[in-house]
Amino acid sequence: MTYIFVLGFLFGIRHALDADHIAAVAALATRSRSTRETLRTGLSWGLGHALTLFLVCAAVLLSDAALKQNVALAAEFAVGVMLVGLGADVLRRAVRDRKHVHAHRHGAGGVHLHLHSHAGEGDHAKSTHAHRHDHATGIVPRALVVGLMHGMAGSAALVVVAAAEIVDVRSGLAYVALFGAGSILGIGALSLTIALPLRSAQRVAAWGFSGVNLAVGLGTAALGATVMVQTGPALAAWLGQG
Repeated sequence: MTYIFVLGFLFGIRHALDADHIAAVAALATRSRSTRETLRTGLSWGLGHALTLFLVCAAVLLSDAALKQNVALAAEFAVGVMLVGLGADVLRRAVRDRKHVHAHRHGAGGVHLHLHSHAGEGDHAKSTHAHRHDHATGIVPRALVVGLMHGMAGSAALVVVAAAEIVDVRSGLAYVALFGAGSILGIGALSLTIALPLRSAQRVAAWGFSGVNLAVGLGTAALGATVMVQTGPALAAWLGQG
């Protein structure tokens, strides 16, 4: 039985690397100003994803019911819409914001590069902007909500089926919990990987960062549209039967 739990954890890590997850976290990470903030974004997404997944699986296992295919289908379509929205938001910010890079120091600490926007301000040379910004801590609400939505979609149904194959409900819930923990770990590692090109682009120049943002925005929106096209007809057919 132990190997099942190990597989659940490993499957969770692999699950975090699905294309729609990568696209969502990459789009969310474009709002981050540091590697640490990018990591918090990924972990917040992973927490939301694991929480929804666990609650859905718990409801199914404890009630001995089945997760309806149409529910998962609708959730998958909603994720497609969400990805299009995230991609469009990245593109909007990339076009709207006027980015530049400058050195930023925290007290006696080291100097790090800070990408800053003066959208809506006057001439930068004449601006009295103090270049101050806060470094938030804790959960990233936006990423948490996106993760919660992702937990209902697509392969979540497969996790429920896998957990239901385990006769003992407690063991099934343990399997789902380990799967969720694996997905959090996987998305955390992915976030650090995503942070590398984003931070490198900052160091190259503002145009480099804008180029990465445009690529992320277009890719995320395109993937979301693909998901909508793939799930839309089946969802429309189901609604037509109602």
